[in-house]
Amino acid sequence: MRILVLSFYFQPDLCAGSFRCTALIEELKKYGDCEIEVITTLPNRYASFSTEALQLEKEGNTTIHRVELPSHKSGMVDQIKAFYTYYREVRKITKKTDYDIVFATSSRLFTAFLGARVANKKGIPLYLDIRDIFVDTIKDVLSSKVALFVRPVFSLVEKYTFQRAQRINLVSKGFQQYFEQRYPNAVYRWYTNGIDKEFINAKFNKQSEDSPRDILKVLYAGNVGEGQGLHNILPHLAKSFEDRVEFTVIGDGGKKSELETQLKLNDVTNVRILPPINRTELISSYQNADILFLHLNDYPAFKKVLPSKIFEYAALGKPVWAGVSGYSAEFLNSEVENAVVFEPGNHQQAKQVLESLSITNTNRDTFIAKYSRATIMSQMASDIIDFGSKEKI
Repeated sequence: MRILVLSFYFQPDLCAGSFRCTALIEELKKYGDCEIEVITTLPNRYASFSTEALQLEKEGNTTIHRVELPSHKSGMVDQIKAFYTYYREVRKITKKTDYDIVFATSSRLFTAFLGARVANKKGIPLYLDIRDIFVDTIKDVLSSKVALFVRPVFSLVEKYTFQRAQRINLVSKGFQQYFEQRYPNAVYRWYTNGIDKEFINAKFNKQSEDSPRDILKVLYAGNVGEGQGLHNILPHLAKSFEDRVEFTVIGDGGKKSELETQLKLNDVTNVRILPPINRTELISSYQNADILFLHLNDYPAFKKVLPSKIFEYAALGKPVWAGVSGYSAEFLNSEVENAVVFEPGNHQQAKQVLESLSITNTNRDTFIAKYSRATIMSQMASDIIDFGSKEKI
């Protein structure tokens, strides 16, 4: 069986899509009777983080093509140019090769669309792994005028894409109603995000509840964009804790400059913003934190998502302080011990719920066993093999 895998992000890039697809490929490699061809991009998630990677890499039954993209940041025009380059190169690489199935993992719809285009052209089955609802999100993160213009176009792209897929995995149960109502003919799966071995194996310094620090260290690590809304919550929240809490933000994104501006305007002195770092350094930063912070902007679309960061944070045993709503809030309340939730953007409620956190490590072995990335991806790899052996166009 020859499997084409499309993922805009892959190792050594730093993002959820990269970590997820890399772990899946490691599991698919174990099926010796399969040939796996991955087409991805050279590391590009953050303009402020770069690392070397081979454009063509072969190991055993796996071939990895990494497409070089034009220099870009987080703006929509830059992202369109980057994706068009990826789209063009994927069509070129796949033109003369036969595959049995296409697997595409996608958050911003277009990798899924590309998967549908290749599958349609070659007359082979399509398996989609969906990490976000792009059409549902753009009405919140774009201006109303722009959204009014582009949403009908993206809705057509979504319809073409998902009607073409025979099997669709959704990483969040919050997506279920949206997709099953619109695309009832697909077979659905629910292989969620998970915890990578680097975080499971990490050893952490315990902070005793009886001897807390004078100044609590709160860490946020991840994207700094419109979706996270840090510029809406951190300036006021940090200001109210300036003698008690030191905030550190590790990451980059389209709203980083606005966050910096808002911190300056509010004369906030207890927030540090650092560039993205590799996983080894990130684990060290987690180890030195007292509390891990998470926030999503207050948009209806984000009530359906389940951020991969939740799994990473929970595995560490550290207290989790999260400004989320909808399915994410339900998941944290039911699955993660010593985690508190407040309404996105509500810094007053954030202050109140902080008092109920226990500033100590929590044993979350049950959670880790349930949501180990290796276990989840092993199940998903098996499902992909089963799909390829049974599904015919």
